[in-house]
Amino acid sequence: MKITGIIAKWIFVLCLPFLLFTAGIGLAVNSSWLYNYGFEKYNVSQTTGITQPELAKAATGLISYFNSNEEYISLTVIKDGTSFELFNQREMIHLKDVKELIWLDYQVFLAMLIYILTYAGISLFWQKRRHWKQLAWGSVNGAAITLALMLVTGIGILINFDQLFLRFHLLSFSNDFWQLDPAKDYLIMLFPGGFWFDAALFCAGITIVLAIIIGGTAWGYLRFVRHNTFSD
Repeated sequence: MKITGIIAKWIFVLCLPFLLFTAGIGLAVNSSWLYNYGFEKYNVSQTTGITQPELAKAATGLISYFNSNEEYISLTVIKDGTSFELFNQREMIHLKDVKELIWLDYQVFLAMLIYILTYAGISLFWQKRRHWKQLAWGSVNGAAITLALMLVTGIGILINFDQLFLRFHLLSFSNDFWQLDPAKDYLIMLFPGGFWFDAALFCAGITIVLAIIIGGTAWGYLRFVRHNTFSD
């Protein structure tokens, strides 16, 4: 029984970084603010000839597509008074592949969340303070591992993001539909390389903030318990 408890605790610790990182990705995917920030920062309206309101509509359409059951995206915008389909067939296929990765992220997040909530629920309702302390220590350790991983990731992003981005595509996609032409494919005009650098930092930043909140709360609880123990 003791071994089972130790294994369960360490699974909890290792699940926490996955939970926080997948949460960061999910928040980035669904952040219209991030999309519109990128459009403005990289002058996408000027590059594409599409007005900012239409770009905002495209961002909303992409988010809606990623969370829908549609196999392929169908997104029309207005340019120079004419309505047209924003993405060609190659881009639509790539977005389908991207959507599969996003849903995989959702599934990993959900699996981690179910385990963590189950473990936390059992610990909190066990009615023994030592189980609460084990939960807090597990949270601190999980948050610390998350911060360490984000530090390594952040260094990698800052040193050679382009190489990491290329390797990600080579590992994640079994086709070459992600190789688009910036002169004619709107998907890459909407989201240039600089946007993905910013998005990676956004995901890392969200993950770090969540880790600090969880780890800090757990550490505060442990200090509170320790202080009260010494006071008694």
